[in-house]
Amino acid sequence: MTRREARPSELMGEFIGEPMTVLSAPGVQPLPFRGRVVDESKEMFYLLPERASRARAVPKRGLRAEVMLGTDEIPLSGEALRVRPEDRVKRLAPRGRGRRP
Repeated sequence: MTRREARPSELMGEFIGEPMTVLSAPGVQPLPFRGRVVDESKEMFYLLPERASRARAVPKRGLRAEVMLGTDEIPLSGEALRVRPEDRVKRLAPRGRGRRP
C-alpha cells in the first residue's frame, strides 16, 4: 500500500471515536500504538487502547499516525493538526477569492 498525503477535507472532520494507529511520536512506546480517540485538545490526542481503563495522552508535535475514517485509512501529521479542534475547519478550509462590491 502506498503512503499518500491526507486531503484537507479529510482532516476537517471529527476524530473522536475513530481508531488510530500511532507510527511515531515522542515518548510513546511500544510502537505501533493502537487505540480509539476519546478526546482531543490543541496539543494532544487521548487514546484508549483495547482492554485498558485509562486513556493515554499522545502529543501532536512530532506525531505520525493513521486514522480510520469509514473504510479509508488516512495518514496524519500531528504538525498539521496542532490547532484547537473547533478551529480546524476554519484553518483547513480552502480559501478563494470572494466577491467584491
